[in-house]
Amino acid sequence: MSFRVDVLEGGRIALYSLKANRMRTVLTTIGIGIGVATLLAIVGIIQGLNASFDRQLATIGSNNLFISKFPWVMGGDWWLYRNRKNFTLAQLEQIRAQSTYLTAISPVVGRAADVAHGEEQLSTVNINGVTNEYLSISGFEVVLGRFLTEADNETTRAVAVLGADVASGLFPGVSPVGQTVRIDGRPFQVVGTLSRKGMMLDNNQDLTVMVPFKTFYALFGKQRAFSMALSVRSTEDVNRAEDQLVGILRRVRNTPPEAPDDFSINRPEMLANTYQQLTGALYGVAVGVGFITLLVGGIGIMNIMLVSVRERTREIGIRRALGARKRTIVVQFLMEASAVSAVGGALGTVVGLGTAKVVSLITPLAADVQLITVVAGVGFAAVVGLLFGIWPAARAANLDPVEALRYE
Repeated sequence: MSFRVDVLEGGRIALYSLKANRMRTVLTTIGIGIGVATLLAIVGIIQGLNASFDRQLATIGSNNLFISKFPWVMGGDWWLYRNRKNFTLAQLEQIRAQSTYLTAISPVVGRAADVAHGEEQLSTVNINGVTNEYLSISGFEVVLGRFLTEADNETTRAVAVLGADVASGLFPGVSPVGQTVRIDGRPFQVVGTLSRKGMMLDNNQDLTVMVPFKTFYALFGKQRAFSMALSVRSTEDVNRAEDQLVGILRRVRNTPPEAPDDFSINRPEMLANTYQQLTGALYGVAVGVGFITLLVGGIGIMNIMLVSVRERTREIGIRRALGARKRTIVVQFLMEASAVSAVGGALGTVVGLGTAKVVSLITPLAADVQLITVVAGVGFAAVVGLLFGIWPAARAANLDPVEALRYE
């Protein structure tokens, strides 16, 4: 009961003191607010980048595997990967026949080319040669028309399925199905369009055109090496499927027992691990800067509170002489420091969130601040005020009442 009285009375006195020293309170509040704003702006951008990367990674599919000559994450041995043997369609069919975990498998070969219709033209469009099974692996959905069929591939038909950006860029407001586009000057009939999928790192997945695999080879040459996209029946089977594929690939490619693998099985987690390695140190430095700024604000609070203790020495002596306990004095000064810090934290939160939002609007950087971060920002600011107010509060409480009454 007495502690509650101390809190209520201490809070009332703290608010009166803050009101009596408006300019000092405002300046101290600004100091802690700058720290919180800096920290929240950085954290907001970091969370936005993480959320954006997670969304992009999800477009690949957690139960998909991708086999190619090159690993997605390469060191300095590019020439070793370059000298690996190319895959063959016969090897692909052996993988299809021998693997017990796959639901779909498709060869994938690509190049960049200009795509045009009438006077409209798009440059550096990703042209991918795939089979009908690629639709279920890629996660795309057909919006208009249809996807490529097995018959399209076997008869090398010049048909194409357009990505969302290609469809909107060449046929604004018009259905492209049944129309003709020119890929490097060669005519292709559009049979369908795909749903929008967005960016994956620096690759625009919607700036793409898909054509039958054999048609691609017939028109653009067979010298290009292809990779394979595979879909595993469940996420739980991915590890087992990868182990099985290693054995199958070594066998069908006649890899000697003592030789290392001459292929790479790529998974989305590889990109996630690389992303964490590349950004972990950067995020640590950025958050460290925010904490240092907040620390400076906390030191400012402690300095102002020490000045306040000195100015109110006679007041403290009078209160102690009238029977105020040390605990009461400590509570009063701690509440005063926490109040200043909490108000600064609230203002800093608003500024920090606004800054993160502005950055996301005018730059490619995303911002995604969670509610728990906002609560933590205000709470942490109050804790900073509490911690940096301990010494001034203890100093005030330990003043000798007689000496404090003599202070001028």
